[in-house]
Amino acid sequence: MDQNEPDFYSDPAVIQDPKAYFDMKRAQSPVAWEPHHHTLMVTGYDAVQEVLRSGDDTFSSAASVVGPIPGLPFTPQGEDINDQIEQHRYEMPWGQHIVCFDGQYHTDYRALMAGILNPRRIKQNEEYLYGLADRLLDGLLDKGKCNIVPEFAHAATTYAISDLMGIPVPDRAELLELIGAPPSQLEGDAVHKVGPDPLVFLKPRFEQYLRERQENPGSDLMTEMATATMRDGSPPDFDTLARLACFLFGAGQDTTSRLIAMGIKVLAEDRELQQRLRREPERIPHFIEETLRYDAPVKVAYRLARRHTKVAGVDVPAGTIVTVCMTAASNDPAHFENPREFNIDRPNVRDHIGFSKGRHTCIGAPLGRLESRIAIERFLARTSEISIDEEHHGSAGNRHYRYEPTYTFRSLADLYVTFVPA
Repeated sequence: MDQNEPDFYSDPAVIQDPKAYFDMKRAQSPVAWEPHHHTLMVTGYDAVQEVLRSGDDTFSSAASVVGPIPGLPFTPQGEDINDQIEQHRYEMPWGQHIVCFDGQYHTDYRALMAGILNPRRIKQNEEYLYGLADRLLDGLLDKGKCNIVPEFAHAATTYAISDLMGIPVPDRAELLELIGAPPSQLEGDAVHKVGPDPLVFLKPRFEQYLRERQENPGSDLMTEMATATMRDGSPPDFDTLARLACFLFGAGQDTTSRLIAMGIKVLAEDRELQQRLRREPERIPHFIEETLRYDAPVKVAYRLARRHTKVAGVDVPAGTIVTVCMTAASNDPAHFENPREFNIDRPNVRDHIGFSKGRHTCIGAPLGRLESRIAIERFLARTSEISIDEEHHGSAGNRHYRYEPTYTFRSLADLYVTFVPA
């Protein structure tokens, strides 16, 4: 290991250009140790698939959001650390949320959420999404410019998940401000400030919503959550249910917001592609898939080795934090020809790992795709030209963008564009 190589978890240059780091690690090996936190970086497409599709008996998702920081709340001992993981699970950041669940517990609650967030429910929201996109654009088009991140992408996705869940209209603007930008991960991560559950501030609000639905059922998604039963007919644990609602709200707006912003950045840099998609709006879904491949909202996820194992032939001791570099896999030249080229005609574009793979594939992926498609479709339909605002981001060939200081997510802090209404 080269002690002089950049630190993936703290170097601002890596935040700006993670692909250069991933290419460097992949050139060492598709599975390579990093020297600063002694995590195992998995960057090759096949190796990433191997980890993500492994069973929970090999890798735990207990540390899946923040990885090696602030570190495990225990010192791994022996060649099997199952008991230690279960003893300390809820001390780990996000450990009480579904993204970190394992085994049958994860299977049961994922099945409950899949039954609620089903294609019928998502399809019912489509008309609202079209109206929402147009209402937001009505307030922006006369200005000729805007900051896409808060004024369009973040607003659209927050109001969309609020409507789907049935959050009262008077509460939506407040929640839009409360959720805010992702916390910095370069200053010790938010866990040092708010404890192991960064969404704890939302929990009393969603407990109230769920209890109201139990007493007075409606027709929204939170009513379905509040009245749902497990596969055996028993009621779900209410505390877990409230955390599921918090996570659905947080993840439902955050990830898709990043995807929309990144898509508009790509379009604003490529006038020819804009015009093509205006002529061929049926290709917008392909554009969304290529955006997910090219620069997805989630760069990496983490797995914790429960026992001594191997990945692509490399020994992985029990207790190892494995950094599963999904963006690296989606840009692996061994699987994607000319990965640095943005190409909506790529024949294997849906092979990307933008929404993860295996049992932790993003359960909200269909909703994210729908929201992104409609937002991009309406933005293109309502404009004849979209450009990067050079006052904020510099001239072509000398662009500069600011990304949120997080090593897990890929999140534009702002995106200023100018446009000509159609």
